[in-house]
Formats: sequence, C-alpha cells, structure tokens
Amino acid sequence: MEEKLTDEERKYYVLVRKAFAILAPYYDVVAIPFSGVRDKVVNITNAKKGSKILDVATGTGQQAFAFAKKGYEVIGIDLSDAMLDVARKKNKFGNAKFEVADATNLPFEDDSFDVSTISFALHDMPLTIREKILKEIVRVTRPQGTIVVADYNLPENKISKFLIYHFVSLYEAEYYKTFIKSDLETLLHKNRIKVIDKDTVMLGAGRILKGINNKL
Repeated sequence: MEEKLTDEERKYYVLVRKAFAILAPYYDVVAIPFSGVRDKVVNITNAKKGSKILDVATGTGQQAFAFAKKGYEVIGIDLSDAMLDVARKKNKFGNAKFEVADATNLPFEDDSFDVSTISFALHDMPLTIREKILKEIVRVTRPQGTIVVADYNLPENKISKFLIYHFVSLYEAEYYKTFIKSDLETLLHKNRIKVIDKDTVMLGAGRILKGINNKL
C-alpha cells in the first residue's frame, strides 16, 4: 500500500522535479563551490578495495565520479531524470551506474552496500523526507557499514555565521533555514547512525560527518 504524502511532501516533490529539470544543464557551474568536497568525502570514507558504494541524491554524478576514479563500484540514484541525463552523458567509468529512484523508497535489498553517501541534499528537504531517506540509507547499508553525510554548516565565528547564513539563504530553498538550525548529529543518531569522524569544509560553511550503521 502506497504511503500517503503530506501536503508539504507533495509540494517538495513537485518543486524538486520542476526546479532540477530547469537547473540540470547548469548545475555543475552552480555547484562549483562543492567541487573540493568530493574527494574529501571519498577520503573520509576510507572504504576498502572492492566496496560497493551508493551515492544518494547524486545529481549530475560528481560525488559518484569521485568514487569511480578511485576504482570503487558505485551506483548513483536521484529523483531527477534530467540531472541523471547529465551524469550519464559525462560518465566515462564502467564502474559507475545511475538510476532514477526515490530515496525514500530505494530499489535495493537490505544490506546491499558497504558505504552509502548523501552530499548537499538533506538541506533541500522537509524534515519528514530527511528522516525517511536516512531510514532507507540505513536499511540498504550493511550493519557496521559506513554512512557519510556532507552538507551545509555554520562557523562558530558570529560574523562569519551571520554572513554565510544570509548569503546561502539567498539561493537555497526554504528548507535550508530549518535545516541549518537543526541538530544534524542528533538526527543521525536517532536513525541509528553513530558519528565517528567529522571534518569542516568550505571555510566552515560545510561539514562532512562519517557514521557507522548501528542497525540491529
């Protein structure tokens, strides 16, 4: 039986499909500030050779390609077919594949991946969607497997915090404001992801959290 969506969730899905269909051809230019984060995500993951990687909300595939360059088998999924069209056209790796999928209902069996990542996507979602996606990531990642989340952050310096918050608020969707004021680590812990390492990126405007899948 299909789960009933709230009005906010329906609004989110409509917004994502419309916005990214328009943005897809230009997204790599818009996402240039994130480019230096991709390799850091791969490095903090420290995945063993032969690990199977899932990149959730892969967009145009930049994070997936960073894993593929290191020889990992990676699958990138995204809700936007337009974004994945760009990823497929750029894909020069036999070990990188892309699929259209809703991250709240991933088309994979339990424990399918050694490592799962989601980069700069949770801030674009209402809380209910965030939680559903994290639960699905936990489900498809093997017990004690690695889960890495990269997303926006605010530096401790009050002036920098003020400037970054108001600057990012100019171009990000409405969900950013509630996301950035929320406790991401507590949300991960609530969904059985134990944070074991972290790194600050983009001069404090972003962070990478590495967790272990603590599902029973």
